[in-house]
Amino acid sequence: MDNPLLNHDAEALPAFDRIRAEHVEPAMDRQLALNRARVRELLAHEPHTFATLVEPIERMQHALNRTWSPVSHLNAVMNSEPLRAVYNVCLPKLSEYNTELAQNETLYRHYERIARQETGSLDTAQLRLLENALRDFRLAGVGLDAERKTRFKELMQQLARDQARFEENVLDCANAWSLTLAAGAPLEGLPQPVIDRARETAQQRSVTGFVLTLDQPTYVTVMTHAHSRDLRRQFYEAWSTRASDQGPGAGKWDNTPLIESILRARHEAATLVGYEHFTAFSLATKMASSATEVREFLENLARYCVPVARRELAELETFAGHALEAWDVAFHAERLQRERFALSDEELRPYFPLPAVLKGLFDVAARLYGIRIEERAGVPVWHADARYFELKNTAGERIGGFYLDAAARPNKRSGAWMDECVGRLEIAGERVLPVAYLVCNFLPAAAGRPALLTHDEVVTLFHEFGHGLHHLLTRVRHPSVAGINGVPWDAVELPSQFMENFAWSDQVLTSISSHVETGAPLTGETIDRLRGSRTFHAGMKAVRQLEFALFDLRLHCEYDPREGSRLARILAEVRERVAVVRHPPCNRFAHSFGHIFAGGYAAGYYSYKWAEVLAADAFAAFEEAGVFDAGVARRFLDSILSRGGSRDAMEAFIEFRGRKPDIRPLLRQFGMAA
Repeated sequence: MDNPLLNHDAEALPAFDRIRAEHVEPAMDRQLALNRARVRELLAHEPHTFATLVEPIERMQHALNRTWSPVSHLNAVMNSEPLRAVYNVCLPKLSEYNTELAQNETLYRHYERIARQETGSLDTAQLRLLENALRDFRLAGVGLDAERKTRFKELMQQLARDQARFEENVLDCANAWSLTLAAGAPLEGLPQPVIDRARETAQQRSVTGFVLTLDQPTYVTVMTHAHSRDLRRQFYEAWSTRASDQGPGAGKWDNTPLIESILRARHEAATLVGYEHFTAFSLATKMASSATEVREFLENLARYCVPVARRELAELETFAGHALEAWDVAFHAERLQRERFALSDEELRPYFPLPAVLKGLFDVAARLYGIRIEERAGVPVWHADARYFELKNTAGERIGGFYLDAAARPNKRSGAWMDECVGRLEIAGERVLPVAYLVCNFLPAAAGRPALLTHDEVVTLFHEFGHGLHHLLTRVRHPSVAGINGVPWDAVELPSQFMENFAWSDQVLTSISSHVETGAPLTGETIDRLRGSRTFHAGMKAVRQLEFALFDLRLHCEYDPREGSRLARILAEVRERVAVVRHPPCNRFAHSFGHIFAGGYAAGYYSYKWAEVLAADAFAAFEEAGVFDAGVARRFLDSILSRGGSRDAMEAFIEFRGRKPDIRPLLRQFGMAA
């Protein structure tokens, strides 16, 4: 069988027009077998040097990632029963292989000897690669006896299955719910594009009236703009109870057993390799040194943010004239913001058509880093919404590319993310350019009109593009420390959160705004009001992130297998400490908290706030010199973006900023400097 997943030519992009579910398992079986044979071959022949052992393993792992990446991506953006089934069959195989490789004692000893004997002849990136690899060998239990090695491997396979199932339950529960409203239903306040889409969905389902679905942009819009309190309540209950024992899908996709299983397996795996709890295990690969340091960091932020958030909520309830339930907050906050700044996100939406925002965003990248971004037609994609863009340097040479899939649709995971399609590789004469996926969930384009973004969505796009630049502008030759790879998880959000700041710049707002009908940019007065709104409810937004981070930290720090997760109790205690919005008893936010139960943020959600400090301080350097200062931009590119995971993250930041991070720029952004 001609399997499109096994084409790893240097110039090849995934053949998304030909990839089928039946290709996945044969391709993975073939690639895993090739990799295992290659390891045996490499270990059988001496000498074992960086060039003869480490670099060939880098290349074979790169090939495996190229095989699996399109599969993982399709499972997130075009989920289907056949693909899901084969994805879940392959996950344990991939986990078994990764653990087997990381527990190979012979390989570990050779890496250890190479690190010891070749130190003087290796560059910084190569030394970092070896340091990370030796750490990962130890984290995988390379020194355990055979019985405990087997148990660790079993736990990794179980986690791969459970975490995938967690995400599937959330997706299935959301896809199963919709609200059909008769003609003349209470849709007052909803923007016309949402109403039009609800009408189209009803027509597609052959029902009269309107059908509102539980995708993220519709949920956010209903919560923010629907005048009907009952409509907001129904949406809130459906969203906040996804995959739980509560709400309209109660019990059908309940993630409770999976949460217990995931936490139990993580704790056991961590203790097997000598850590007190999973948080300590997780922090072994991060900038932060201990759970105590992370908790003190979060508590310090809480001291600034909680009093501000309480004042903001009290003011909002005074404005609304009554105590607010969780489904009231966004609606009244939008009204208060409109009154205070004469500004509404929905009123700004016509000024941010996606084509204009992309053009302005690409212009920002060109001014900062001297790159040109051009769309390339004819590239196979997984859906008509997806597009492909190439990056070129000042000499017109290609340096990478990325896919953009911006629209929400059924069977697509909610949220926004960047992921690796192809990692950069330049070893032994072989050169492969990096390719990224950029995924968002915006309202789709309507007939004859492009997708229109809120400013919040513009910020999201800039955020994901920042991740993309980190991946694409790398100059590191070895894949495991190139781009976002090898970067500590609490530093990986630095380039993305840094990039968000440009979406608030006067110059950038002028360049990315173009009214969908008149082409007019935002006026200076409107930009001033928009920038003034940046600190609106900054305290409430911050404590929401602190709630998630402290919950995640405590859940993994305090886990005791004799007691189980104590999920509800820990969440209640965290909310008592930092939350200001009252949540009803039905709320089961943890059951859809994919970041920590299905993604890479387990015992690491604090990374968003940690990196936010780094990002605000980094952007302050641009504010001090000029937002598009060429020297500062070059320094940021050289010290941060191009280095990937090839050097210590704190050292890289100090090289750029000339000192350690300072929290004050972030507090100024929050409007809390005093």
